[in-house]
Amino acid sequence: MRSDYRWDLAITHRGDELNAFVDEYFNDADRKILLIAGAGFDPRTGLVAEVLASATDATIAALLVNEIRTESDPHLAQLAEANRQRLVTAIPNHTMMDVTVFGTDNSAIGGRRAATQLSALTLTEHTDIVVDISALSVGVSFPMIRYLVELIHSGTLTADLHVMVAHQPQLDARIRAVPTDSAVPVHGFNGGHTLVSGRGQVARLWLPQLAHGRAAALRRIYEAINPDEVCPILPFPASHPRLGDELLEELLGTDGFPWQMDARSIVHADEDDPLDLYRTILRLYTLREPVFREVGGSQLILSPVGSKVMALGALLAALERDLPVVYLEDFNYELHGTLDEQLAPPELMHVWLEGAPYPTDRPALRRIDYE
Repeated sequence: MRSDYRWDLAITHRGDELNAFVDEYFNDADRKILLIAGAGFDPRTGLVAEVLASATDATIAALLVNEIRTESDPHLAQLAEANRQRLVTAIPNHTMMDVTVFGTDNSAIGGRRAATQLSALTLTEHTDIVVDISALSVGVSFPMIRYLVELIHSGTLTADLHVMVAHQPQLDARIRAVPTDSAVPVHGFNGGHTLVSGRGQVARLWLPQLAHGRAAALRRIYEAINPDEVCPILPFPASHPRLGDELLEELLGTDGFPWQMDARSIVHADEDDPLDLYRTILRLYTLREPVFREVGGSQLILSPVGSKVMALGALLAALERDLPVVYLEDFNYELHGTLDEQLAPPELMHVWLEGAPYPTDRPALRRIDYE
């Protein structure tokens, strides 16, 4: 069965199914695995590493990414150090990669730095590369994944590419970012988008992902983009049945709410399924393209500022159709509440992006032009 979308029939696993997949697929003496993971304060940091470490027959190495930001909370720094020790214990064969997120002028350079450092490594010795986005920011993880997809797409790299994440929406809501003032495209995800001069008469549709505590960031992105239309993305179904209503109430109650809200423009996507949002974005793209083709064209702009699972859905759509991803890089993070409170346990999720299971004739990426 062939789909018009590259990842419409993507192989995914979660929960117990994922554990079984790790045991059956990764636990193989022929597997040479490279795990790329963040070494941050997030308590989910070591979960994927520990699951992969259970595949004792495979050869496993890790590239641990330490995102260095302008400001650092001492308590979170202590948590990050403890998590690094956890990662090192799980995978002793590791390399630390420090990524400076901001330049001397406070410009966001983390994505470019991460991709450049990754490009200096020899990756051809690995049969499988697993990117764990649980403790990686969008600004760093998206460019690294794009770079790996480009290598595989060009035939330079033959490894299978996997993305894994520890999904825990309640914890996502407690980690609040302190963003910069400047909205910029994620490195490698410009998509022809120019914040200053625009694209002439192109009809801009902005698809922001709503999340708790992000109203000010969304307002700044909106002002930088100046879209013609806005379709906010709300999680539904969601772990909390009223989550979508609460997010709208929070946004609408914010001073200086920047755009007119129309219930017909709201986009719903399954909080637990990245492919649901991916398909929804591509359907919108497909519907708009012929309508606006003769009047300047259509452009979809994504801003994944919420959960990592929904951000993964936005990433897949952005890769496939070369869509711009505009965000605010974060100076630092704050915890609202404590980590020892009772929360629903995280669920591990796996998406097989590229590799052996897929036919060679599946839909191609619209453009691979890594910057």
